[in-house]
Amino acid sequence: MKGIELTPEHPVDRAVELGVAAERAGFDTLFTSCHYNNRDPFVVLSQLARETTKIRLGPGVINPYEIHPVRLASTMATLSEASGGRTIYGIGPGDPSTLQNLGLADQRGLRSVLEAFTTARQLWSGERIDHDGSFQATNAGLNYDAAASPVYVGGEGPHMCRMSAKHADGLLFNGSHPDSIAWAREQVDHGLKERDTEERGPFDLVAYASVSIADDASAAREAARPPVAFITAGAAEPVLDRHAIDRERAETIGEAISAGEFSKAFGTVTDEMIDAFSITGTPETVEQRMRAVLEYADSVVVSAPIGPNIDTAIEQQQARSIEHTVSGLSYRPRP
Repeated sequence: MKGIELTPEHPVDRAVELGVAAERAGFDTLFTSCHYNNRDPFVVLSQLARETTKIRLGPGVINPYEIHPVRLASTMATLSEASGGRTIYGIGPGDPSTLQNLGLADQRGLRSVLEAFTTARQLWSGERIDHDGSFQATNAGLNYDAAASPVYVGGEGPHMCRMSAKHADGLLFNGSHPDSIAWAREQVDHGLKERDTEERGPFDLVAYASVSIADDASAAREAARPPVAFITAGAAEPVLDRHAIDRERAETIGEAISAGEFSKAFGTVTDEMIDAFSITGTPETVEQRMRAVLEYADSVVVSAPIGPNIDTAIEQQQARSIEHTVSGLSYRPRP
């Protein structure tokens, strides 16, 4: 996978323009981020389905709390129909700093994610379902022929990593540092021991990396502050400890985001956070960091901010750099 994530912070027409540019530049998969305070991801994806021809499309990642899982299954099936089967279902527990504003922070968990995409698979296959678990459904079904989408779980905790390796088609691991991806590989390999490979097929560990690329390394680094703030705020304590990130400072960032004090949140980001949670710099530096990440990951998604000049980053540099790196490397098990 040579993937890219676009954040619908832009008007819909602009987001679609960027998606078309990403396809033209050589990316094969496009995710839209899913936060209530940005534009609706599925509206953007439906427009992209009309304006693109090859690139796979999906949410990156939707959570099963804001929208009922049966409705999500139908939405994905409709997007598949609109795009000619070019869909990928990115689902995960969601960003705690934004879910807190909706009163949903306490509902995040592994069980609800697993139940949501397991149910989606049943509905796509034509089954009618009764469910009494993390959500309720009685005799629910889709009254049309629904195509299935590959399921990629977005997560970074050990249990979520292992669950995805056992049950899903891939893991979108929110990580940009080789040490983080190496750790994720260990968790995935553990989960793969329980995977029914005959039924599920191969598994794809994806480094869902925050990347900022530009000829001006300082500008690239500065552009990474906002997404790094969100990543830091949502990181579990073991993740913070792995990179020696101060927990109280990370908590301060999360509180500022929840309060809408974005300038404060972004200003609290440290150089250590940027190094731990993003890949930034010139094309040469980014390619070098990508190579280190792909020693452990199978593929990569370039996520926000992409670069201080997103058009330049997409059209002139990013896809070629990633394509060269991905085509030259793939994960090799360690002795």
